[in-house]
Amino acid sequence: MSGITLERTDGVGTITIDRPEKLNALTLAMYEELSDAFDEVRDDPEIGVAVLTGAGDRSFCVGADLNESIPALAEERFDISEWDGAHQKHSRLFKPVIAAVNGLCLGGGFEIMLSTDLRIAADSARFGLPEPGVGVVPAGGTLARLTRQIPYPWAMELLLTGDPIDAATAERRGLINRAVPAEELLDEANALARRLLERSGSSLSVIKSAAAQLAEMPLSAAFHAEALYGQRAFASPDAKEGLAAFSEGRAPRFPSRRPPNTSSAGDSAGA
Repeated sequence: MSGITLERTDGVGTITIDRPEKLNALTLAMYEELSDAFDEVRDDPEIGVAVLTGAGDRSFCVGADLNESIPALAEERFDISEWDGAHQKHSRLFKPVIAAVNGLCLGGGFEIMLSTDLRIAADSARFGLPEPGVGVVPAGGTLARLTRQIPYPWAMELLLTGDPIDAATAERRGLINRAVPAEELLDEANALARRLLERSGSSLSVIKSAAAQLAEMPLSAAFHAEALYGQRAFASPDAKEGLAAFSEGRAPRFPSRRPPNTSSAGDSAGA
């Protein structure tokens, strides 16, 4: 059955867009399920990092199922803002989200990828925003995000032409962190997730929330707000443990990472 799944394994929540027979195109119900999955990651104290991927090896996600969404939008039976949660607009999820991009990453799938923090792609992946070719625009966060994430001329080339690019080009342009052989994709994403789980959870939360907020401020105001974020981190239990561990020459045991996630390892549930 098509849908969005969330699997918990040792502190990592793996969200899978599971409709491979349709290149992981999202139904209206799946958009809501994806939003719910992000909320579940946010609220579950035993999940420290999320990995987002698509089922199968052909596609990460090609966006909305146009046979369903276009008539609903055209007939005004549906408001596009209802997709905000799936696109992590106004998100309060301050845990790292890693995209593991396998195959096609087009349209709304591209937009969902832009909402993630770190991106590993199969070397066979392709990225594009075909919306101008069908008379619409990528309004799932991309018009606001893309020019903030990569240089303006490269962003506008993707937006205006709709032409796809390969993984090597996406890496050169800073759209993804790196491209790896397809068979190594999930191993690479999970290895990165495990590295993040060794870091302070409270530090990562402060870093992600600060990065989201400070970018919109004038520099002088951002410096002032940065100091407040920094004070929050320095006063945390994780900071006390981290400094003690450093002075004692041992690995830190961050309070934000305890107790370890053992009871839910391998548990799988639909979101």
